[in-house]
Order: sequence, then structure tokens, then C-alpha cells
Amino acid sequence: MPYLGSEDTVRELRRALSNPNVQSDQLRYRNTVLRVLRLPSLVEYVEQPLTAGLRDRAACVRRVAVLGWAKLHNVQPDSEIDGAVVNELYSLLRDPDPVVMVNCLRALEEILKEEGGVAINKPISHHLLNRMKECDVWGQCDILRILQRYRPQSEDELFDILSLLDTSLVSPHPPVMAATLSLFLSLCSVLPAVSLAALERVHGPLLAACGSTSREMRFTALCHIQLLLRSLPGLMGAHYKRFFCGYAEPAYIKQRKMQVLVELVNDENVAMLLDELKGYCTDVNTDTAQAAISAIGRIGRSYSDKCLEILTGLLGLKQEHITSAVVQTMRDLVWVCPQCNDTVCLALEGCEETLQDSQGRQALLWLLGVYGERVSSAPYTLEGFIDRVRSEASLGVKMELLTATMRLFLCRPAETQDMLGRLLHYCIEEESNMCIRDQALLYYRLLHCGIDETRKVLQGRRSDPSLGVLIGRSAEPISQWAHSFNTLEPLREGAIETESASRGSPEHVTFNPKPNTNLTDTLSCSPTEKLSSGQSFMTIFSGEGQIQRA
Repeated sequence: MPYLGSEDTVRELRRALSNPNVQSDQLRYRNTVLRVLRLPSLVEYVEQPLTAGLRDRAACVRRVAVLGWAKLHNVQPDSEIDGAVVNELYSLLRDPDPVVMVNCLRALEEILKEEGGVAINKPISHHLLNRMKECDVWGQCDILRILQRYRPQSEDELFDILSLLDTSLVSPHPPVMAATLSLFLSLCSVLPAVSLAALERVHGPLLAACGSTSREMRFTALCHIQLLLRSLPGLMGAHYKRFFCGYAEPAYIKQRKMQVLVELVNDENVAMLLDELKGYCTDVNTDTAQAAISAIGRIGRSYSDKCLEILTGLLGLKQEHITSAVVQTMRDLVWVCPQCNDTVCLALEGCEETLQDSQGRQALLWLLGVYGERVSSAPYTLEGFIDRVRSEASLGVKMELLTATMRLFLCRPAETQDMLGRLLHYCIEEESNMCIRDQALLYYRLLHCGIDETRKVLQGRRSDPSLGVLIGRSAEPISQWAHSFNTLEPLREGAIETESASRGSPEHVTFNPKPNTNLTDTLSCSPTEKLSSGQSFMTIFSGEGQIQRA
């Protein structure tokens, strides 16, 4: 029931409805009535004029009457559905006015929502397809959406329907083109060759939509192009320059275009694409600059030498957000391309002076922990972090610092022994966060199990080449994404892919623990130690990496 306001407002409405002066003024009377048509008590007075309106000679009256029945159902959704009204609406699907026909579809969808909407059979589907060209853009979209429920009874009928849809597949109106392709993919789920041919036909309209004056239209087209590229990687290869970013474009469109450019890279255009992306790395918008650096890193999976040259050069700019993005990208690059680690290790020298954000520092710490034996300044860099650990606000940085120091101790014990003891003492005795304290206790007890056991846990694989290169990936079946085409899902997925900045160590992403693994079995070498507040962690080390019990 609508909210009419206070009791004074209700009394005012009653007086207005009974006032002869208001009743004689059609405009004032209509405006007053509109404030209370939605009342359930007035439904019985509305049904008769709506029924008469369905049979009115004027098409505009029939249009309004059809929608009136849908609104009436909204007022009383629990009321029994009048079969006579439903039959009348079904008969009006053959009304000569296309707007009346589409309004009937919309009204029946609303009224029969609990029953699954309009029942679509062969006569209705063919009638709608033959009259679709008479409707406006949104009417055509409604018809195409509803037709996805119908399944042709034979292959001949299927191809007849596809022939009727052929012109709509290349419609200059992007909503109609998208709805038609969605119907194509639904009808041809068992005919992948026909689906692929349909994808090739729509690349022209999609490219045109990318040049639309509407930013929203451009973004939506880019999102759906990414879906198509999953099954046809080379579909837009000849048109890669259409995805270069304009200076005045908003950041979200630039970032999406860069994602598409990464998918289009090949031996012929890699130099030009990298040069274009390099220019975006110094964009005034920091998110755009970081997205460009990440895109270069993804291309580096297949063209590592060219990309590392660009990334190393960017470190020389000494800009905080650029250095952070480059270090994170390098961390991800060595994880999938272990042959890059020598160049990356050389580039890390002095990076800590520029890094300020927590994600960048986490990436640097991971690299120093895994490749610390190749970075001459690794112990001194970690010592600086340990000296400032009390003022460190980031939980992720502290946890990464613990792991990195432990790993560095295993390969450079003499230089790391003292600082590791100080760090463990702080984390166990002074740190208030239980996650960090528990991790430090785990490492402390792990050290008591011996160096060999510690290495088994901490010195795992340094890379995961199984992730594969970017170029030459196999095409996905259309069925994996067809259900999401022409929906909001591609727009949500596009919220700039989860980059390395959203996580810590890369091995955390692909680590799959063995089933039934019991951590207590692994670390059962000694009972749990009770640490006294005065115990010194310096004393757990003696000699070249040999461990003694405190």
C-alpha cells in the first residue's frame, strides 16, 4: 500500500476527491486520483475500464491498458490470475500495432512470473520473429530475450530461425546485435562451427561500438570483446590500433583497453604494443600507470627480454607508484618465467629507498627471501625493515618479513643470524597481533627440528612455469562463457583483473595442500616449548647455521 503521508494529508485527499470544483477540472481531478490509484481498495473500480481499454480502437489506449494490467498485478501480486485477461493478452500478441504486441509480452512476463513467464511455442515464436523489424530497439531486445526459451523442433526449423536473425546479427544498434548473438549462441550450443561463424560476423559492430560517443557503450563493448577473444584469440588482431588509449578517455576504459591489447599481442605487433604501453606507464592517473606496467608484465611471459628492458628502465624514474608496480610485476614475472631472475635480481638494488606502499614492500621482501643469495644487499635491506618493525603498520609486510628473513638465513646464515633472532624475539614477545605471533612461533619451533626440516618447508619451488605463456594459448569452448554474454557478468569480471597487488606471495595462489596432511605430524620433533619473557632468541644459533635448543 502506498504511503500517503499524515492523517491530515489523507483528509485533504478525501476533501479534494469530493470537491465539485476539483471534479469539474479534469487535470486537477486526474492528479488527485493518481495519488491513490495504487490503493488495493480501488482495484475493483479499475478492472472494468482496463478490460474495455484492451478492445479500444485507438492503439495508444490499448498500449496503456495492457501495461495497466501489469501494474494492477503489482498492486495485488497474491491475487488470483484472471484467465480471461491472460487469454486476451495472448490474443493481442497479434495486434497490428507493434508497441501493443511488445507491451503484451512485457505484461504477460510480469503477470505469469511465478509460472515462468510467457509460454513460447512455434506459432508465437515465428510470429514474433517475422514482426520483430517493426519494433523499436528495446522491443526487439525484449523479443530476442524471450525467444531464448524456445527450442526448434528440427534442424530445418533452426536454420530458418537463424536466417531470420541474420540481419539483426549485424544491426547498427549494439543492444540488438548483442541480444541476437546471445540468442544465436543459445540456439547453436550443439553447433560450434555456426557459433564461431556468428562471432566472426559481429566483430564489425563491436568495433563500431568501441568508438561510440557513449563511454558506457564503449566500456560494455570492450568487456564483451574480451569474452569473444577467449574463443577466437585472433579475432581483433588486425585492428589492434583501435584499442590504443585516447588522452581524454576515463581511466576505466583505458585499463580495459590495455587488457584487450595484451590479448592481441603477436610477433608482428609486439614492438609497437610495448612502445604504446610504455607511454601509458607515466600517465597522470596512478591506477592507469600501474595497469600499464602490469600489462607489460603479462606480455613478458612470452617476450621477457623486451619487457624486462622496459621495466628496468622505469625503475630509474624513482617514482613511488611506478617502482611499486614494477617490483610487483617483476615478482609475478619470475614466478612464471624463472629465466628472468638474474635480470630481476640486478634491478632490485636500491628499490627499497623508493617503496612506500605495503604491496610493493611485500613484493620486494618476497624476492629478497627467494633470491636473496643473488642480491648482494639483501641482508642489509632486511635489517632496515627489521629495525623499523615496531613502527610497521602493515600485517602483510610483517608476515612477509618473517618468511623472507627465515629464507635468507638458510642461504646466508652468518649475515642473517643476529637479525633473525631479534625479529623472532620481537614477534613472539612484543607483537600484539596473534597471526604474526603464531607464525613466529611456528618458525621458532621449526628451527628446533633442524635445518633440513626447515628447508623442506621454506625452500619450496621458486616458480610455476605450468601457468604457461600468454601467446599460443588454446581457445576456450564458447559454452564456457556463452551464458554470461549480454549480461552484467562481463562488466563485473572486468573490474581490473586481480593483480599481484591484491595478494602477498605468489605461491599462495597455486598452493594446494595434500589431503589429510597433519601439521602436527610434520613438526612433532619436540614438545611445545614454553618461552620465558627473559629468554634471548640470539642463543638459538651457533656456528654456521647450526641450531641449538635455547
